[in-house]
Amino acid sequence: MTQSQEQNSKQTPVRIWNIPVRLFHWTLVACFITAWLTRDNRYLDIHVFAGYLMTGLILFRLLWGFIGGPYACFHDFSFDWHEVLDYIKGVLNKKPPRFLGHNPAGSWAIYLLLTLGVLIVITGLLGLGGEERQGPLAGLLNYPQGKRLQDLHELLAWLMLCVVGTHLIGVLVESLLHKENLVRAMLTGYKPAKADTIAAASQWKTATVMVIMIIAGGVVWFQGYLTATPEQPYQPFVGPDLPDHDLWREECGACHLAFHPSLLPARSWKTMMAEQDTHFAEDLFLEPDTVAEIEAFLVENSAEQGLTEAAWKINQSIPKDQTLLRITEAPYWLKKHQEISDATWQDPKVNGKVNCAACHLDAAKGTFEDAAMHLPN
Repeated sequence: MTQSQEQNSKQTPVRIWNIPVRLFHWTLVACFITAWLTRDNRYLDIHVFAGYLMTGLILFRLLWGFIGGPYACFHDFSFDWHEVLDYIKGVLNKKPPRFLGHNPAGSWAIYLLLTLGVLIVITGLLGLGGEERQGPLAGLLNYPQGKRLQDLHELLAWLMLCVVGTHLIGVLVESLLHKENLVRAMLTGYKPAKADTIAAASQWKTATVMVIMIIAGGVVWFQGYLTATPEQPYQPFVGPDLPDHDLWREECGACHLAFHPSLLPARSWKTMMAEQDTHFAEDLFLEPDTVAEIEAFLVENSAEQGLTEAAWKINQSIPKDQTLLRITEAPYWLKKHQEISDATWQDPKVNGKVNCAACHLDAAKGTFEDAAMHLPN
């Protein structure tokens, strides 16, 4: 029997990772993957739920780092940079010391991932509030500020992905060098150790509370999908209440959807009202007082005011020297609809590009939330 075999024969499985730590680890993995796959705003409700769940998990882990017991507390894997360098040298020499808990390099990866997680959550909430006008920080920032925070949010997510990749490589290397399956250890909680090694308590009661809270949060968040009907479809996010006007809605809505003034710049509405006698080859026969009243409402709430995300992006996309009279000619509109097939436009349920309500549940309100968009079956 070799020395290594003799040493292993004297060891027994010992619980190193308690259940809350393992539950945190794998649920956080699931959250990150889910959030990454739902970056498209069409799935914003799933993305945001993953973000909220990640927030709760990180807050729990920060607390558990002080009261979580052996191997889970921060003081059990607190290493300075000298110890990290020594450990990396040991890895390069293929003789790194074995740690039952987090090794020095792994501990720094954990701290970095937690830090990035906090920053991702903060920028995500700020971006959601500024760019989407949703969440607990809705309206705290304007759209340009929200867009910058959203860009930073995505950059941090890419950085976290790189750190995760490095972490996985480290897990693989350590597993090979120490001839033990670290992934299995994080699943079962057990690692081989001497019989007199301090074991972590299972902490199953805390883990049970965590599971109940996660399930309850999911049910509350997604219950709208369970109660939705064709007559009352579910809208994950409800946009802000936009300014309305009875005369505008009566006159403009008599022939087509009353397109909210936030969907075109003021110059477009002024030109349109000045040419109301040749409105797309038709005479609207509006009295001068009616024209003036409707035009005032249109100009006051035009795209320049940035009342919604769609309004801000439409206004940003139209060159200042152009006066478009059709929303469907705006560069942002064209970009958002470029992947829609001709068959969809010709579908009787859609019947053309001006029937916004066929796909946008909030078209009448004028908010055009991404998550409220559903293509007809």
